Amino acid sequence: MTKFAYIRTSTKDQNADLQLDAIAKVDGIKRTYTDEGVSGTLASRPEWDKLIDRLEEGDEVVIWKFDRIGRNTMNVLEAVQAITAKGATFRSLTENIDLNSGPMAQAMMTIIAAFAQLERDTIVQRTRAGLEAAKAKGKVGGRPSVVDPKKLATIKKLINSGDHSRADIARMVEISPATLYRVIATL
Repeated sequence: MTKFAYIRTSTKDQNADLQLDAIAKVDGIKRTYTDEGVSGTLASRPEWDKLIDRLEEGDEVVIWKFDRIGRNTMNVLEAVQAITAKGATFRSLTENIDLNSGPMAQAMMTIIAAFAQLERDTIVQRTRAGLEAAKAKGKVGGRPSVVDPKKLATIKKLINSGDHSRADIARMVEISPATLYRVIATL
């Protein structure tokens, strides 16, 4: 039996230290596969795919928490199915679920995965509600536009004159060509 660990962060900015610390306490881990900046909603993740391809009968996959292998119940169940189809087992450290411990572990895993999905769905719903409330109050999130009304008027005038290339217009109003093209798309 060979033990492998899997670690995933959703963004490049996230820190995997918590996961690494937990995995370091597990004896006998041969290799740790790490996907950085990869969403858990994606079915295909490069290091996850390598891990699944490498698994053999009797191997064990250790993770820190269910949401590292999938962001919804179906993702988690499919991930565990991919492991067990190879004849390997699965263990989640945070939820203390070890599929070697029998059918109750499988049932608990399904319930915990469903709650993880509920938590994610609730966060998404609250975020959308907050954005809508802010929008209703006239607040817009995100980075402030570099194109103020004065620059926009200048851009319109220069485009309508037909005397300047897009690159020239971008230089004249001191914005990047990409920004100019985004502005033009909204005109």
